[in-house]
Amino acid sequence: MLPLTVSRQRLFALLLGPALAVVLAGCEPTADANSAPVRPVRTVTVARGHTAEQVILTGHVNAEKESALAFRIGGRIIERLADIGNRVEPDQILAKLDPQDELNALRSAQAALTAAQGQLVEASNNFDRQQQLLERGFTTKVLFDQAQQNLRTAQSRTDDAQAQLQIAEDRVSYTQLKANVVGSITARGAEAGEVVQPGQMIFQVARQEGRDAVFDVPAQVIRSAPPDPTIVVALTDDRSVTAMGRVRQVDPQADPVTRTFRVRVSLFDPPPAMLLGATVTGRMELEASPDISIPASALTSYNNHPAVWIVDPSTLTVSVRNIEVARFDPGTVAVSEGLTGGEIVVVAGIQALYPGRKVRLLGSPS
Repeated sequence: MLPLTVSRQRLFALLLGPALAVVLAGCEPTADANSAPVRPVRTVTVARGHTAEQVILTGHVNAEKESALAFRIGGRIIERLADIGNRVEPDQILAKLDPQDELNALRSAQAALTAAQGQLVEASNNFDRQQQLLERGFTTKVLFDQAQQNLRTAQSRTDDAQAQLQIAEDRVSYTQLKANVVGSITARGAEAGEVVQPGQMIFQVARQEGRDAVFDVPAQVIRSAPPDPTIVVALTDDRSVTAMGRVRQVDPQADPVTRTFRVRVSLFDPPPAMLLGATVTGRMELEASPDISIPASALTSYNNHPAVWIVDPSTLTVSVRNIEVARFDPGTVAVSEGLTGGEIVVVAGIQALYPGRKVRLLGSPS
């Protein structure tokens, strides 16, 4: 029985030993928070200034005006005389339709006009005879009136035949697609051998005069932009090639997918290197606004809101203060509310801070 008793005593000692240690430890006096070592920190003194934000967007070069060239009648294309990239001049033939049907209609109209003109000559001669006979009293007024009516009818038929001939001639001319502007072809919509409909785009021509830089701009940038901003446009692959521009058109409706607005910037004397379709960047300065900028490393969070640590210069203790962030980038935070200027803000060493902790400013004596 003795070995069993010793084992139980040892077991109780093993179980109660850690618990007694915890109790005794709880009875020891707690260390004073003020005895914590002074925390070295790096700080800046903030000041209010006027900064202008720069907006940079990527876009491409388009023609200021583009024309879609199409046949005015339908038919089968028998010849295409131009391609993408070709320069075109007014009245230059770009494509042809099969003109056989239109030529047949032209010959029919010419024959109808010849027949109408023959009837007009006959009616005119008959009217002249009836008029002379009436003056001598050798015919009746009824026959004279009938001859006069036949002349008017023949004249109307001749006029109609002439109009039909003009329409037929126009339709023959419509079988040739001609350029109406000076420019370059940027798109092609049909090939030789295809049957096309009236108004179907065959070529897209960018007019020579005028170049636009086209950007997709967020609504926030449009709201904050000055009334008549000046845009500096540069080639993406060669920033030395630049041109100045002004906003010419802003689409009234946002794109349903990107929720951005298409903005066209008219370029002033663009250099030859700014070819159609080239990728460009546009820089715009927003209106300057008074604000306070601090390094991004100073930003922390308190009560689920952005905050910074402020050093009291008289006691060298820190306190936390919530702020409102106007905008930020990877290195700088613009503060709109919470700081007035002159505050000493901790920018390095904020990880171990708590309200009331003493700090030592780096560069100052201990």
